[in-house]
Amino acid sequence: MKLYEYQAREIYMKYGIPVPKGEVASSPQEVRRIAEKLGSPVVIKAQILVAGRGKAGGILFAETPEEAEKISRNLLGKKIKGCVVKKVLVVEKVQFEKEYFLSITVDRDNRVYCFLVSRRGGVNVEELAKKHPEDLLRVNINPLVGLLDYQIRKILSFLSLTSNQKKDLYKIIKAMYEIMRKYDCELVEINPLAVTTRGDLIALDTRMIIDDNSKYRHPDIEEPEEEYTEYEKIAKEKGFSYVELDGDIGVIGNGAGLTMATMDLVFHYGGRPANFLDIGGGAKAERVKEAVKVLLQHPRVKVILVNILGGITRCDEVAKGIVAAVKEASVEKPIFVRMMGTNEEEGKRILRSAGINVYESMEEAALAAVKVVR
Repeated sequence: MKLYEYQAREIYMKYGIPVPKGEVASSPQEVRRIAEKLGSPVVIKAQILVAGRGKAGGILFAETPEEAEKISRNLLGKKIKGCVVKKVLVVEKVQFEKEYFLSITVDRDNRVYCFLVSRRGGVNVEELAKKHPEDLLRVNINPLVGLLDYQIRKILSFLSLTSNQKKDLYKIIKAMYEIMRKYDCELVEINPLAVTTRGDLIALDTRMIIDDNSKYRHPDIEEPEEEYTEYEKIAKEKGFSYVELDGDIGVIGNGAGLTMATMDLVFHYGGRPANFLDIGGGAKAERVKEAVKVLLQHPRVKVILVNILGGITRCDEVAKGIVAAVKEASVEKPIFVRMMGTNEEEGKRILRSAGINVYESMEEAALAAVKVVR
């Protein structure tokens, strides 16, 4: 679960991490009131959950309350990268001399927390790793042991800071790790952490992502409306594991591994998956029907690729569900199916009787689906 910046900064403030003064607003009048209260030039930041909002016109500056109101009038309600701006964060404009990057993520491969630190802030860390790896420090933290002092000292010595700034950064690092653990986070990030002209450290931009599986442990945190797309919400209501992507080939599988392998094949043959949809094990015809209907209704999906390995999931039940979805749908889209396992022959017979493409291998099915949209 991604948090809006204003939500993340409230948590950061609670743990003593310094952030610019400011408040969130949902109307131009509120923006003006906040700007008047701050009594200085302000930064107006669109509260959306996509990256790159600055380059897309989502971060603007105003010298006066009147200008802030005018700017926010154009920004509120605007669509940025497909997201409607409903709120803006209005903060004081901070003069700074240096920028750094700090983040903690979960390294699932090595089963550790990973602290990433860069001497260059306000930049894309992936690009930085390619172009300037010498400016990036990685510190792995064993979650069973915790963050140790020598690891913090390693980070402090990597950055060019005064002794007082190092003391402040020590507290910030400890606080970030505490937030990571307390809120079951997948990401805690400050980008940039700035050194002001007065020599103080301040977090100019804050990000947090909380593990979806732990949301029940944080009922006090309001789930952002934009967390899910329209079709992710529909699929979630129907009980499916569904993630929306930006391609045009709908993908359905049973089991996360098989579904991801199917997506990999689509990429391999030059296609782009529109989604990840796992129907789970033992799915009956009704559940399969609802899954197929989600993709039939999706305007961006041009073809549907279904890959089933029948164990507790019966191939004939899957076939019945696919046929039922096609009969009920108001739109027609090519469907390509590969199925193997329990009641495989009966499933294939049902599909072929309905004129639906059935293939012996997942490679053949994926290639056929990609050829249609090329």
